[in-house]
Amino acid sequence: MSFKALLQRWSETPETALTAEEYALRLPLEDAARLEALVEMFPGVSREQILTDLLGSALDELAESMPYVAGEKIISEDEFGDPVFEDAGETPRFIELTRKHLARLTPRD
Repeated sequence: MSFKALLQRWSETPETALTAEEYALRLPLEDAARLEALVEMFPGVSREQILTDLLGSALDELAESMPYVAGEKIISEDEFGDPVFEDAGETPRFIELTRKHLARLTPRD
């Protein structure tokens, strides 16, 4: 989610599903000041929601920034008939580990 979309979202204050697990962290002073500025600017949005959304956006951007590294295995062909090689970079492992931890963190009925 883009930061522009976050600003719109905070204006509308939608709910987000959260894990039962909590994460505690200490922020650098300037980051804490910027966080408090956002809390003051969007009084209907909790500090926790702002942190959650910012972290989610940063993780999305991080995942999109992982470079594609062509592996040796051909997995398909593009529209010109050229081979498309598997991604041998960090992205497949990141996706695999994300799915593993999502399954672990998702509550079971």
